[in-house]
Amino acid sequence: MQLKKNYAEALTDKVFAVVRDIADSKHLPAYVIGGFVRDLLLNIKSKDIDIVVQGSGIELAREVSERFRGSHLSIFKSFGTAMVKIGHTEVEFVGARRESYRSNSRKPIVEDGTIEDDQKRRDFTINALALSLNAETFGNVSDPFDGIKDLSDGVIRTPLDPLLTFSDDPLRMLRGIRFATRLGFTIDNNTLQGMTQMADRIKIVSQERITDEIMKAMQTAQQPSLIWKLLDKVGLLPHILPELAALKGVEKKGRFAHKDNFYHTLQVLDAVSLESDDIWLRWAALFHDIGKPRTKRFDEKIGWTFHNHNYIGAKMLPQIFNRLKLPLGEPLKFVSKMVDLHMRPIVLSEDEVTDSAVRRLLFEAGDDVDKLMTLCEADITSKNEEKVQRYLRNFKIVRRKMKEIEEKDHIRNFQPPISGEEIMKTFDITPSQEVGLIKNAIKEAILDGIIRNDYNEARILMFQEAEKLGLKQV
Repeated sequence: MQLKKNYAEALTDKVFAVVRDIADSKHLPAYVIGGFVRDLLLNIKSKDIDIVVQGSGIELAREVSERFRGSHLSIFKSFGTAMVKIGHTEVEFVGARRESYRSNSRKPIVEDGTIEDDQKRRDFTINALALSLNAETFGNVSDPFDGIKDLSDGVIRTPLDPLLTFSDDPLRMLRGIRFATRLGFTIDNNTLQGMTQMADRIKIVSQERITDEIMKAMQTAQQPSLIWKLLDKVGLLPHILPELAALKGVEKKGRFAHKDNFYHTLQVLDAVSLESDDIWLRWAALFHDIGKPRTKRFDEKIGWTFHNHNYIGAKMLPQIFNRLKLPLGEPLKFVSKMVDLHMRPIVLSEDEVTDSAVRRLLFEAGDDVDKLMTLCEADITSKNEEKVQRYLRNFKIVRRKMKEIEEKDHIRNFQPPISGEEIMKTFDITPSQEVGLIKNAIKEAILDGIIRNDYNEARILMFQEAEKLGLKQV
C-alpha cells in the first residue's frame, strides 16, 4: 500500500500552526496522534483531530479556542480532556498520560506521562502514530511500534502484549474488528489469539459502547459479513448476539440436511449491502432468519422445516433490540416488518402471481416494499444456479405486477375511503364492533379487487354491509 510521505506539508489545517505557536511559547511537546494520522497517511479525509501535549491539554485547548472566533470549547474535567469545535472540525486535547487498570474495572488509574507513555496505551500500532507539532520538529513522525509498516502491510496489531491491551479495555477487540473490516486489513495471529483469550472480559463493557462499535462497523464495512465471522472466530459472538450464534451448524438425518443458516445469513447481509447502504436494511438482513432455531422441526417425508420462522423472528426482535440498546421506535418497527414479510415475495414467486396477493403485499409493506424486495432477492442463495435464476425471473414478474397495480389502485399505505367517523354519523352509532366490521369489509374488498379503491364504490359497499348488521341510515 502506498502511503503519504511528506507529513509536514500535509498538516495544512490552521489549527496545527496555532498549536505549534502556543506549545512552543510554553516549551511543551505537542503532537497530533491517532486516527487523524492514520487516515492522513492513508490519504483518507478526517475531520476529527486528536492532540496530545506533555502538559495540560485543557489549558492548551482554552488558548487555542481563544484564537478562533466562533469556536466552541467543551471541557471534560473528570477525564482531563477538552474539545474545541472549529466549524465542522472537532479537535480533542489531552495531556500525555499513563494508565493502569484493576482486573475487575474499566476505570483506569491515570497519571501524567510522556508521549511514549501515551502511545503505549493506544489500542493498535496504526493508531499510535504521532506527528510533532513543535516548530523545530514539525511533521516528524513518532512511530515506536512500526505502525507505518503495519499500515503499509494492512495489518492490525496491538502495540503491547495483546492480553494487556485487551485486559485494559476489552472494547479494543471490537475496535480492531471494525478497523479490519473498514480498511480491508487483516488481524495478526498474536492479536487474534489475544482476542480469543480475552473474549469473556467483554462482559465488563457497557452495552452502549459495544453496540456503538457494532453500529460503526456495520455502517462502514464494505463486506459486513467479515465483522460477524471475526466475532465468531475469536469467541465474542455468543457474548454479543447469541441468537445469531445459534444459527450455526448443519444437522443431517438420513438423506436430509439443512443449510448452515449462519453463513447463509452472512451471504444475504453482503448481498443486501451491495445494493443498499441503509443501515437498518442491513440489520434486517442479519436478523431475517433469527427465528429458525426456535422453529426447526424434522418431517420424515420432507425433511427439515422452519415454519413461521419469519413471524417468530419478528416477535424476538423487541427483546433483542432492548438488550442491545438499539432504538425501539421506527428502526425496530422497520426491521420487524422486513423480518415478518421476507417470505411473502418468495411465496408469491413460487405460485401464480395474483392481483389480490400483490395488493396485500403492497398494503402491508407500504413504502418499504422496494427494500423488502431487495432483501428477498438477496435471500436467494441456493447453490443451484438454475433455481436462483428462476426465482429472480419470477421476482421481476412480481415487481412488474406491483408497479401495475400500484398505478391502478394506489394501494401503498392506503386508508379505506370510508372513515369510522363517517360510518358512525351515517348510521347514528357510537364506536362499536359494527364500525370495525364495516371498515374491514371495505378494506378486504379493495385488496381482493372486488371494488376499486374509490369512495363511491366503498360507500355502496358500506350500505350493503350495514344492512347485513341491521343498521339503517338516519
